[in-house]
Amino acid sequence: MATARGRLQILNPNFLSLVVALSLLLVISSAKVFFEERFDDGWESRWVKSDWKKDENMAGEWNYTSGKWNGDPNDKDGWESRWVKSDWKKDENMAGEWNYTSGKWNGDPNDKGIQTSEDYRFYAISAEFPEFSNKDKTLVFQFSVKHEQKLDCGCGYMKLLSGEVDQKKFGGDTPYSIMFGPDICGYSTKKVHAILTYNETNHLIKKEVPCETDQLSHVYTFILRPDATYSILIDNVEKQTGSLYSDWDILPPKKIKDPEAKKPEDWDDKEYIPDPRTRSQRLYDMTSQRRSPILMPKSLRTGMMRRMASGQLQPFPTLSTRAHGSQRFVNSQLSFIGIVNKMTLITSLFQCQKIKNPNYKGKWKAPMIDNPDFKDDPDLYVYPNLKYVGIELWQVKSGTLFDNVLVADDPEYAKKLVEETWGKQKGFCSNTLCNVTVYSVIQPTLPDGVFQQNFYFQESKNEPADSDAEDGDDDSDDAEADDADDDTKSESKEDTAEDHAHDEL
Repeated sequence: MATARGRLQILNPNFLSLVVALSLLLVISSAKVFFEERFDDGWESRWVKSDWKKDENMAGEWNYTSGKWNGDPNDKDGWESRWVKSDWKKDENMAGEWNYTSGKWNGDPNDKGIQTSEDYRFYAISAEFPEFSNKDKTLVFQFSVKHEQKLDCGCGYMKLLSGEVDQKKFGGDTPYSIMFGPDICGYSTKKVHAILTYNETNHLIKKEVPCETDQLSHVYTFILRPDATYSILIDNVEKQTGSLYSDWDILPPKKIKDPEAKKPEDWDDKEYIPDPRTRSQRLYDMTSQRRSPILMPKSLRTGMMRRMASGQLQPFPTLSTRAHGSQRFVNSQLSFIGIVNKMTLITSLFQCQKIKNPNYKGKWKAPMIDNPDFKDDPDLYVYPNLKYVGIELWQVKSGTLFDNVLVADDPEYAKKLVEETWGKQKGFCSNTLCNVTVYSVIQPTLPDGVFQQNFYFQESKNEPADSDAEDGDDDSDDAEADDADDDTKSESKEDTAEDHAHDEL
């Protein structure tokens, strides 16, 4: 046994390395990747630019560029052979151009994505992959998006389309199977869309899934399983999970409230009742020897009775305000309005005391029964002929950059892709002088014949960007003048940081 243990100790490091290597190969070889795009050379041959909105001169152009600070603007081979730029909105002169760029903030000019480049434009572009069905398979739809323009109102979602699509005409009215990704507009909308099409009807997810709102790249993942469950991940972290049956109104609910049920007459649903040990407090004119009640409008009396019946136990504040002959009286807390016939001094006002109801049974609810209109569909999750991935959006302020598009059947492979791309950038700029993320690209090995398209993001975690909101007047000139000395002191540090960043680029 001692010899065996010693031999195991000698072989253990190599053995573990071998196990890890074989495990990685197993994950890669078992994953079926239907589509993967990192926007490397030749991307335009894989994507088709739609003519949507061209006739309105509102179709935006997708530029192939290395960005403002680096790269070779003539490097156009690769991605454009895989993607088709739509002519949507071109006739309206409202079609925007896509830039092939590594973005404003990066450490490697060779790692690029496609970025919207023109303000107030429509954008539509798509790529085809071998048609497949997700029946009895897990469907994974994943991509990276970065809003370098500090987006105030706009979207960053992508679509999966089925059947035959004229990619040159792909636009906002083109039917789709799945729409997924972030949507931001002001303070009210900051969420992840997950819209599923069933029987030619689009169904929005009922749960709120907050999206990221900063200017950095983030990875959005949608996983749909054969048991009709789903997961939504952001940066490899699960943000929402559930079922197609409960989180979308695709089918009628399985259970409904019994329409014939009625609350029993002896059901006591009052949580609080008046305390029998105390007198009900009446509202009195404290200056009148006759202690006559204060006259109040009917609406006020009704409101007070409703508050008392609901179990609100807080007493009204002590009042000490004279009406001075006025016919209308409002106390200082704006919680009581009374109509008086003469000058009156209100000294105090309380509700009666309430206690817990010993017979309280809780709020009555109708029992649930099977819904006679419910008819199950075991293929609720199935999309039988997925064939295209597309981006279609309108942007007031351009600058949204897409990358690392993946359609596959293996969540583990998708997770590894995130680790190899976005994960290499995470936490790189912890130093305030670090303005650029720099990392080595690892190209995953895939089975022969797998359709893949590759590109990466890099980003700064400190660089500011213009907002797409309307520029307003700056009312802080005085404050800026007061802080001038501090700004002067910090300029040298910021200049050093910028020089350091551009030296690395």
